[in-house]
Amino acid sequence: MSLTEIKRVAKAFAELGTEKIRITGGEPALRKDLPEIIKACKQTPGIKKVAITTNGFKLPEHLPLWLDAGIDAINVSIDSLDARQFKIITGHDKLQTILKGIDMALADGRAQIKVNTVLMREYSGKGIAQYLEWLKNTPVTLRFIELMQTGDNQEFFNAQHVQGSRIKQNLILDGWLPVIQDRAAGPAQEFYHPDYQGRIGLIMPYAKDFCDSCNRLRISSSAKLHLCLFGEQGLSVRDELQSDDLVPLQTKIISLLNDKKATHFLHEKLTGATKHLAMLGG
Repeated sequence: MSLTEIKRVAKAFAELGTEKIRITGGEPALRKDLPEIIKACKQTPGIKKVAITTNGFKLPEHLPLWLDAGIDAINVSIDSLDARQFKIITGHDKLQTILKGIDMALADGRAQIKVNTVLMREYSGKGIAQYLEWLKNTPVTLRFIELMQTGDNQEFFNAQHVQGSRIKQNLILDGWLPVIQDRAAGPAQEFYHPDYQGRIGLIMPYAKDFCDSCNRLRISSSAKLHLCLFGEQGLSVRDELQSDDLVPLQTKIISLLNDKKATHFLHEKLTGATKHLAMLGG
């Protein structure tokens, strides 16, 4: 989508009641005009919060521009705090660069920082202890995300999937307490502990009631509306984005919402059109 089309999408959704926009990917930092996109979303009447999800590989370089554009929240993916394991998982030796960027953001104070890590059996045992030690003095929200099955990862999923419910039980036994979420909050169950500056969130898509509070929609870079990350297809709204008259776009969005299902069907091993999460983001 062009910047003009993104502005129209943001305005259309805001007029329908949307208050938060998340810019995700793939990797959104690959867009050279990302600061302009952030600024456009932030300046849209009705939008109260603009967030971004990034791998953070160039976070120290990009952070000042994002902050000046008005970013409110930054989610950074860190799948291990061990530099060697991080390189094995991602293929890049970028951990220290990412941590530097997080420290810069915390020192600045304008944006809320969350760290996403995917639970994997091969790496999660020792890794959880490292994360907990880090959270003692680091005021971020660390979100453990259950590995999700997609169209291309069934063997990997079977070998690496870890249930977040087990971690939740251990947290509660160790004195972690649930955080009361506001209505714009995402799917994570968050916990805090008086002895830790950071918080922990758990995203458990295989939990029984995970979809009950879903308030998320996605517009892809090709202007397709995705009612669910694991839906069968995206529904094009590109034709309706070619005019400043937003009524046809809003009418189509409302109409398409009638097709939103009550569940993602992951329990039935149905992953829809999502072959891998880089297609649409998490």
